[in-house]
Amino acid sequence: MQKFDLIVIGAGSGLDVAAAAAARGMSVAIVEEGPMGGTCLNRGCIPTKILIHSADVVQMLKKAGSFGVNVTGYSVDFKKVMARARTVDADAASIEANLRKIKNVTLFRERGVFSGPKTIKVKSGEITSEKIVIAAGTRPAIPPIDGLDKVPYMTSDEALKAEGLPKELIIIGGGYIACELAHFFGSMGSSIQILQRNVKLLPDEDEEISQKFTEMFSKEYPVRLSFAVKKAEMKGGGGEDSKRIVVYGADGTAFEGTDLLIATGRVPNSDILQVEKCGIKINKHGYIETNEYMETNVPGVWAFGDIAGKYLFKHSANLEAEYVTISILTPDHRHKVDYTAMPHGVFSHPQVAGVGATEQELKVKGEDYLVGKYMYKDTGMGEALGEHDGFVKFIADYEGKILGCHIIGPEASTLLHEVLVSMKAGKCHVNDIINTVHIHPALSEVVQRGAGSV
Repeated sequence: MQKFDLIVIGAGSGLDVAAAAAARGMSVAIVEEGPMGGTCLNRGCIPTKILIHSADVVQMLKKAGSFGVNVTGYSVDFKKVMARARTVDADAASIEANLRKIKNVTLFRERGVFSGPKTIKVKSGEITSEKIVIAAGTRPAIPPIDGLDKVPYMTSDEALKAEGLPKELIIIGGGYIACELAHFFGSMGSSIQILQRNVKLLPDEDEEISQKFTEMFSKEYPVRLSFAVKKAEMKGGGGEDSKRIVVYGADGTAFEGTDLLIATGRVPNSDILQVEKCGIKINKHGYIETNEYMETNVPGVWAFGDIAGKYLFKHSANLEAEYVTISILTPDHRHKVDYTAMPHGVFSHPQVAGVGATEQELKVKGEDYLVGKYMYKDTGMGEALGEHDGFVKFIADYEGKILGCHIIGPEASTLLHEVLVSMKAGKCHVNDIINTVHIHPALSEVVQRGAGSV
């Protein structure tokens, strides 16, 4: 059995901890069956945003006529679009090559599973350490739909490697993954049908944002709400071109297309790792239970990132990695993870971003609050962009403390950042933003005026 000073399971944000430990001279084992860089680099943030930029360009072309620019026609080179996203493969390979050059780092490029307390089984045998970090992420959730096992379908993993453009794509799901991929494939030319079991798209957003998003998205693509898919089957025969995928709701309503995308959330990989053999506790959803220091119930074992289920973002995993690194290298200085002003963004069309409390959350808690709202179109740059629907929404207490901010419209994910600085490093007060001189007529004025409207 090989013994290491530290074992890191997962080569996404887990690499941050591994690299810091190796730099301090610790012997480090990294266990990862997939390419280096984790979900974000290979199956998430980076490739999706590369693809989505192509979709954004198409949307710009479609709107060009309203600005007096007549585009007589355009075509999509789908293979070239997809090839741009595959540049991440070279990045992952470069990370792996560099890791293999570090003498005190051993890379186990394979699946590892717990075989006992602080013991992990790999192909060559077993490895152990008194310190173990679990950052093994999540995978696409597959809903229990009758007949789905006999029907070809994609998850987000396969969608990002698509060889050809789906002609008629049925998307089951209505969260951010479903909406980002609908924006991409729809803009590229696929006929889209979205089937969402909830009453709105992006249901976790502030209620006013999700309502507006659903309204706008439904004008672009057919959206069926409150629709739970119960059955899926193939029909047709005689050749691949004649085959159709059909999905049915509880009332027998059927939708059919050439391709099917399942985007109904994510599940943690704790079951694959067999963490129970190490005595590690998980919650009812399979996420590893951790305290405020990202420590599991087993001393010397930490878990962070998606598999811990606190926030399912790359930036939150990077933040947690910093705190875990401190706990391992300088345990006397460990401290609780500070999630203040943890933001998120949805890179669909329109774009959405948010931080802090939603209005519906405060209603449930019975807390008093004020709302300020400002439309893009009422600013100089908003008018220049011809943006009619976007807005910024602030939620604050009666003293002006910012409780939340939610944006829908162009550059939402960028515009949110001055609010994040106020919440994290400033006074967390609307005056931080109101009293800051903004460039006129920059788009950021909509945030300033949103704060002022409180």
